[in-house]
Amino acid sequence: MAIEMKALTPKRIVEELDRFIIGQEPAKKAVAVALRNRYRRTLLSEEMRDEFTPKNIIMMGPTGVGKTEIARRIAKLVSAPFIKVEATKFTEVGYVGRDVESMVRDLVTTSIRKVQQEKMKEVYAKAEARANELLVDILAPSKKKKETLKNPFEILMRGGKPEAAAPADTKTEAERAEEERNHKAKREAIAADLAAGKLEDDIVEIEVADDSAKTIGVLGGMSEDMSVNINEILGDFLPKKKKNRRVKVKDARKLLTNQEAQKLIDMDEVKEIGLREAEQNGIIFIDEIDKIIGSGNAHGPDVSREGVQRDILPIVEGSTITTKYGPVKTDFILFIGAGAFHVADISDMIPELQGRFPITVTLDSLTEENFKQILIQPENSVIRQYQQLLKTEGVELVFDEEAIERLAQIACRQNEEDENIGARRLHTVLEKLLEEISFYASDYDADVFTVTKAYVDSVFKIEDGDRSYAKYLI
Repeated sequence: MAIEMKALTPKRIVEELDRFIIGQEPAKKAVAVALRNRYRRTLLSEEMRDEFTPKNIIMMGPTGVGKTEIARRIAKLVSAPFIKVEATKFTEVGYVGRDVESMVRDLVTTSIRKVQQEKMKEVYAKAEARANELLVDILAPSKKKKETLKNPFEILMRGGKPEAAAPADTKTEAERAEEERNHKAKREAIAADLAAGKLEDDIVEIEVADDSAKTIGVLGGMSEDMSVNINEILGDFLPKKKKNRRVKVKDARKLLTNQEAQKLIDMDEVKEIGLREAEQNGIIFIDEIDKIIGSGNAHGPDVSREGVQRDILPIVEGSTITTKYGPVKTDFILFIGAGAFHVADISDMIPELQGRFPITVTLDSLTEENFKQILIQPENSVIRQYQQLLKTEGVELVFDEEAIERLAQIACRQNEEDENIGARRLHTVLEKLLEEISFYASDYDADVFTVTKAYVDSVFKIEDGDRSYAKYLI
C-alpha cells in the first residue's frame, strides 16, 4: 500500500524495506535518498525543478541478495510505475538500436494500466450497481424492443430492405397493466435474490466485448508499438466485436462490472496521467547490466556490447521517446542498474554512461545468520509461505529453532561449495525438506506437524557426511 510521500523520510523508507529484506543497509539507504529527493524536487520552484535530475544507481552484488527486491519494493511503496528489463536481451542476434526504446514504452504501458486500475476502483461501486441491473435485465428480460439499425453496414447486410412490421398488439389495457405489474414483481424478486447471493451459481449468458483487437502494420516486421489499431483508425464507424459467454452469475457480475467501469472512466485523462506518471515517477530496473560491459578487450562480442551501451546512453541521459500514447521524456525517470560484476567492472563501462550512474552500492553475500533471519523475519518469509499453504489442508506447520538453524547452515554451505544463488537456495532447501509433508498433507490425522533438527538431518542425510545433501540440491 502506498504511503503519502511527505511521511516517507529516508529513515521510514529503510524501515519499510526492512520488513521484507534482510541486511544490505548501504543499498537501502541509497534508494531511500533517491526516492526522497524526488519528493524534495516537487517542492522546488518550476525553474529549479527542471534542473534537478535523478541520481541513477548501480547495485553490485551476487544473485539472490535482494537487488531486484529492493527496487520493486520502493516502487510499490510509493505506487510508482516500475518495470524490470534484462540488459542481455539487447545483445541478442538481430538487435537494432531502437530496441532499447522498448523499455520506455513498456514503462508507459505499465503506468497507464496502473492509472486505469486506480480510476476503475474509484467507480467500482457505481459500476457494480449497473452490473446488477444488467443481470436483472438478463434474468428477467423486458418485452423485446423494436430492432434498430446502428450503422450503415447493417443496411448493406439487409440489402436496403426495411424491417418487417411488428405484429399488432391485441391485448386490452387491463391485460397490459397486469402483465406489467407481474413483470415488475418478478424483477424485484430477482433483484432481491441477487442482493442476497441466492443466484451466484446460476448460469447466465452475457454479451462481452471481444478483446482480441486486430492490429495492422504499415510495413512488415514493425514492432507492436509501431502498429496501428484498426479500431483506432475507424473509431466507432465499425461495430465493436462482441461474443456471448455462458458463465455463473458471480463471474458474470465481475465481467459486467469491469465493462461498466471502463465506460465510466475517461481514457484520455487516464493516458494523460499515465504519461505524466511515467515521466516524473517511473523507475526502470536494468538487470545484468554488467553483461553489456566489456572487460577491456575491443574485439569480438565486446564491440556489440559497447554499441548497446551507446544506444542506452541517450535514454538514461534524457531524451524524448515516441510511444503510441504520445512522446515521453526520460529526463526524470530513475534508472537502477544491477549486476554481479564478476568479470567486468564499472570502470569498463563507457565513460559517458558511467557518468550517468553516479551512485554505486555493493551488496554483500548472505551469511548463515542472514539465512536464518530470512527464514523467519520478513513478513513474506519462505517459512510463512509454506505454513499458509499447508494450513489450507488443515495442517499447522511448526519449525523449532534448531531446525531453522540447520536449514540456514545447509543453504549457506551449499552456496559456498557450489554456485552461489543467494536467498533462492532457501526455496530449493525448503522444497526438498517439505516434499513428503506436502505430498501427504491431505491424509494426515494430526493437526500439527513439527519440523525438528532430527527431521532435517534425516531428509538431507547429514549423518552420511557434510556433502551428502548436495545431490538433493541444484
